[in-house]
Amino acid sequence: MTDVAVRGSLWLFAVNLVSKSSQVVVTLALAVFLTEADLGAVALVVSVVNIGQVVQAMGVYDVVSRTALDPARTAGTVLTMSVTAGAVLAVVVIAAAHPIATALGAPEAAGMLRLAALTLPFTAAGGVQMALMHRDLDFRRRMLPDAGGMLLGAVVTVALAARGTGPSALVAGLLCTAVAQPVLAAVAGARIRPAWDRTAAAEASSWIAVVGPGALIAVLLINVDYLAIGHVLGPEAVGGYSLAFRIAWVPYIVVAVVLGGVLFPICAELVRSGRTDRLPATLHRFTVATLVVTGGLYVVVALLADGVVVLGEQWARAAPVLVLLCGYGFGLGLLHVWYQVIRAAGHARQYLALETVHLVALLTALVFTTEQGVVAVAITQVAVVWLLVPLTWLVLARNGLAFPLPVRALAAVAAGGLLCLGLSTVLPGSTGVAGLIATGSALAAAYCAVALPPTRTVLIGLKERA
Repeated sequence: MTDVAVRGSLWLFAVNLVSKSSQVVVTLALAVFLTEADLGAVALVVSVVNIGQVVQAMGVYDVVSRTALDPARTAGTVLTMSVTAGAVLAVVVIAAAHPIATALGAPEAAGMLRLAALTLPFTAAGGVQMALMHRDLDFRRRMLPDAGGMLLGAVVTVALAARGTGPSALVAGLLCTAVAQPVLAAVAGARIRPAWDRTAAAEASSWIAVVGPGALIAVLLINVDYLAIGHVLGPEAVGGYSLAFRIAWVPYIVVAVVLGGVLFPICAELVRSGRTDRLPATLHRFTVATLVVTGGLYVVVALLADGVVVLGEQWARAAPVLVLLCGYGFGLGLLHVWYQVIRAAGHARQYLALETVHLVALLTALVFTTEQGVVAVAITQVAVVWLLVPLTWLVLARNGLAFPLPVRALAAVAAGGLLCLGLSTVLPGSTGVAGLIATGSALAAAYCAVALPPTRTVLIGLKERA
């Protein structure tokens, strides 16, 4: 990896740490101030908006990283396309808010959905600005719009929730974040003017035709469980499930998404320069890092899952769901890193096929399992994601991107996990926040002592020049 990539990964980690820590604080605050039904209604609104954000982009931000054309001109064209799509989507969601909310089992959320829809044009603009920074691995500048916007939204949300505003507090925070992002990005130097270049538009449209459906499928994979639970079981069931999901989502975002965000432009550069023979070795290093780091985090989170009751006894039912979703996040993180190489190497159609198989399998299973409750939904998520792992490995091998199985890394993760499991049986029970932090720190230290030494060479190899 180049020195630029190393610095970029560190800055992206810092950006995600700040922004996702803000989201964790928001999640915990909402769990304290809201009921399960209120949190469930919020989760359903956010799911719809997340889908809208992907539809307005359809994976086109990647074009800014991949293009051989003038990146500024391409970014201006993509900005025009995305903001226009975001504005149209906002109008559609606002007009159809009530039937959408009713179909999801939360008709009372229609007003929140209308307000949340206003975020779409702003997130479209901010997305293009940050894509331009992403091209050059300039994640330092992303700190202000990405992390700064999240912090602002988190402060607004927590303050309003503490004042008894209810679930609309999160929607107000989302709107503040969305408006702040493009403004702060411009302050950071990402000033993109709307433009229209036919060649750039044609390139973006070609990319959308292949990757766009994959991006849409990816966001559906993340949100379809919320929608299914809301429709079948109601917003109260969504509340407990969403709390567990948000906690289990943190290691995936902070580690796998950071590594994937750095890996994609690195691999794209290797492809552009004709050094595709280095792709397997590069992917191997990133895979080991993903396995070891996310593995440790998920071990600690799973063993401390019962501690979710510090937010209130009503969340006790979320503990077993959280344990299961740790297994889901671990597998999804691995897939996310592998998908970056498949896409960067020009096999976007195969990436789309994998995502389609994942979605079809998940939807089919949810038809039969959702009525059995949220634990059954979590089991379904784990089973389906781990069915995709060997299938994706076969795709890597078929395209000459596979590498020797990281047996040492897998053994290190297993050994660290077993040590933590044994240690958790002798450590005193954690009944408060301070106790959870102390126990978690002890488990993390034990895991690192066992898992890091066998993989130290490969992890240090991330600093080598690609």
